[in-house]
Amino acid sequence: MPTLLHIDSSVFPADASASRAVTDAFRKAWEEQHPEGTVIHHDLSVDPVPHITADSHTAGFADPATHTPEQAAAFAARLRLIEELEEADAVLIGAPMYNYSIPSTLKAWLDNVILMGRTAQAEDSKIAGTPVTVVASRGGSYAPGTPREGNEYVQNYLSAVLTGTLALDVEFIVPELTMAPHVPAMAELVPLYEASRERALEEAATRAKAVAERLAA
Repeated sequence: MPTLLHIDSSVFPADASASRAVTDAFRKAWEEQHPEGTVIHHDLSVDPVPHITADSHTAGFADPATHTPEQAAAFAARLRLIEELEEADAVLIGAPMYNYSIPSTLKAWLDNVILMGRTAQAEDSKIAGTPVTVVASRGGSYAPGTPREGNEYVQNYLSAVLTGTLALDVEFIVPELTMAPHVPAMAELVPLYEASRERALEEAATRAKAVAERLAA
């Protein structure tokens, strides 16, 4: 049965997180399609992965037979994350925008799984073409034509990394204006926020079913 690798990175719990609400909708629809499937869930806010160190970085370019004990230990932890990604049939990532970019915990996960010659720039990559759904929530709007369009570094960055570097098949779901219900100055934008939220939840369920059908074909 298919395996879904589910990554959440919001610092907020499920009842207060826009990205978690949408990843949860995706996961529920996925599990309806694959009741006997496997879901590997990493909550990076609760259980962050280690940041890349000199030992884990240099070990990726060295013969394992030459690894120091420190390199071996650091690289073993990195390999576990890489192997999870390689074994996944689909990937779901919650990527809220914090200070115009992704959470540092998500960046740490990416730094661990990007390994030149294996997951990146590798002709025999096991992850190339894997369907990935990214829920890129944000408090305001950074859509084309908006005043803050130039500050959109979540989709742009993740597109470069996930598609350009890792050769994954990526689709974004973007719930926006999530701060509207909480900021008085954004009160008039609440209807747009609510519409965006409902659209994102629907897109998540539809995307999950589409990916399930694709894998079953």
